[in-house]
Amino acid sequence: MNVTEKAQEFITESENSLHNGSFVKLSLGNYHGTDESLKNVYIKKVLIKKEPRLSLAYRHKTRDITKNHTFEEVTEMLKQWLGTEFRVATLQTTDSDILFEMHPSGKATLKKKAVANREAPALSHDKNKNRLISPADKGYLFDLKITDQQGNVFHNAQDKFRQINHYIDILSSLIREIDPGKAVRVADMGSGKGYLTFALYDYLKNVLKLDPQVTGIEFREDLVTLCNQIAQNAGFAGLSFREGTIDQFDATGTNILIALHACDTATDDAIFKGIEAKSDLIVVAPCCHKQIRRQIEKHRTENDVSFLTRHGIFLERQAEMVTDGIRALVLEYFGYKTKVFEFISDAHTPKNVLIVGTRGSRNEKSQAAALEKIREAKRFFGIEYHHLERLAGI
Repeated sequence: MNVTEKAQEFITESENSLHNGSFVKLSLGNYHGTDESLKNVYIKKVLIKKEPRLSLAYRHKTRDITKNHTFEEVTEMLKQWLGTEFRVATLQTTDSDILFEMHPSGKATLKKKAVANREAPALSHDKNKNRLISPADKGYLFDLKITDQQGNVFHNAQDKFRQINHYIDILSSLIREIDPGKAVRVADMGSGKGYLTFALYDYLKNVLKLDPQVTGIEFREDLVTLCNQIAQNAGFAGLSFREGTIDQFDATGTNILIALHACDTATDDAIFKGIEAKSDLIVVAPCCHKQIRRQIEKHRTENDVSFLTRHGIFLERQAEMVTDGIRALVLEYFGYKTKVFEFISDAHTPKNVLIVGTRGSRNEKSQAAALEKIREAKRFFGIEYHHLERLAGI
């Protein structure tokens, strides 16, 4: 039996399992196609608007892409893929495992092995996951064009929806470190269209059952107007948006200060606002580290990493690390415990470092140590000043 016949036999087994209810899952591997980043495709049965469909998860090196298709569409795909682009396919049913394999010799084999006590998974929608923010009954997600009116996440908004939940997941653990007896006053600096601002308010109000006051700061008047209208539509009385810049905002009384992807020194402005307000939690995702890079380029000091920084791409990365490292030291100078970690994968944003400061106590010894480290870093890299250092007057 040739490759086409073996592949067709595998496809027939797949079709039969889908129609008789014994289908569990199907996976494709040993990829030899034109997409260099694609590794596998995993197929499972889901319900979309009460209609059975197949959900295909395309597993790439750095991201997953999910697409939904009818049974017939997937059958046609398998006819094109098996033995050419994908050399291995495994079908799991309630009573057997079926393996299609295309060997380097060009020979195709099909093996079937009986299994016992395997049940078909419950048929549910692919996106019904254990998320802190669910898409169902969220009017603001519809207004923000994340979901349709039935609560289904649009295909082109999948990454944004995952980003929202990843963000809330990170913040949820950080918020638990704050004194639960305190009122929650949040400022989201540079809130943009408010995707994450709305989700945070929803989580604080409807999941944690708190009475938060959340303010989004945005300099674009049209976005402020839009977000305030959506907040009103959602009945979010404690959420509001104000027009202005980060450096103009009065953060007095703010105990959670957030700035995601504020450009260059605007991140420093946000951090300093949090320090001035003695915020319990400061969370920033920096962007565009131009201020320090210009100084490193200008002075070009000879040091142990000069062999790296003579290359533009390495210089850029070095400038990012130095800028954010000094930001963490300034926070430590003011008594904050700091963490620096990845916010979300590069599939969603190339700027993916999150700096977190949790307010603690200050002492002269730790302040002196942080100050000396800042000075050493400036000498080593030929930096005249760091914007946050200058704002803080240290």
